[in-house]
Amino acid sequence: MNSLNRDAAGLPAAVWERIDAAALDAAAELLTSRRFLNLDGPFGIGLTSLEIGAESEVQQADGELAASVGSLSIPVPLLQQPFALSVRRVEGHLKLGLPLDLHPVEQAAEAVARREEQLIYHGIKQLGLAGLTNAEGRASVSCGDWTQVEQALSDVLAAVNRLDANGFNGPYALALSPARFNTLFRRYEGSDMLQLDHLSRLCEGGLFKAPVDGAVLLDPRVGQLVIGQDLRVGFTANDGVHFKLYVSESLVFLLDDPAAICTLQEG
Repeated sequence: MNSLNRDAAGLPAAVWERIDAAALDAAAELLTSRRFLNLDGPFGIGLTSLEIGAESEVQQADGELAASVGSLSIPVPLLQQPFALSVRRVEGHLKLGLPLDLHPVEQAAEAVARREEQLIYHGIKQLGLAGLTNAEGRASVSCGDWTQVEQALSDVLAAVNRLDANGFNGPYALALSPARFNTLFRRYEGSDMLQLDHLSRLCEGGLFKAPVDGAVLLDPRVGQLVIGQDLRVGFTANDGVHFKLYVSESLVFLLDDPAAICTLQEG
């Protein structure tokens, strides 16, 4: 089964290679959680849910009915963004050597990447999925004013101490809001060291500008990113004017231990 339907498009392999490269490069610019979470997969488009927790057995008190054995499960969302390429422009590229505009591919891939980031950091409430910033059982500390040069280190150290107390000793990764991340380019008074450099020594798993409020510190044992179909481009139709295509992927964040997370909340 070819779920992407690419053969029906009639596009040569060289064009598909350029489309794939454009999509992957555009998405990679925005994806941060894949740089510090453990990855498992891809398992294919058929992965629609994951069983979680141990199996439990339910016995009937009167013993007249058979026991029931089962476990809970979580969905594996499919993320998808459609886009279109001009038939005339593709033909001009193939027959006349004109440049091929791949901006629509890049924009669609960026939309999927942003949705993935939202899924990992914030979950999808409607599907019962929690993210790194709202998982129940996580630790939390408050953020002070990071325009004060020592405050960022003080706040992150408080978060590190919370995770240490929970038995998670790193290496830590730190995802920060754009505003918090950008404040780290100040230098300590009388020194050439940036705050960013200083915190990088504490957070050896990396510092990342991410779509969060405040910041979130975590140990990689927090869980893993389970991938069904990794980011791919598929074909749906040709209406004579446009090739109708889409970027899609399926994945879910499998949370193993929320005690490995400490959010740094905006005051």
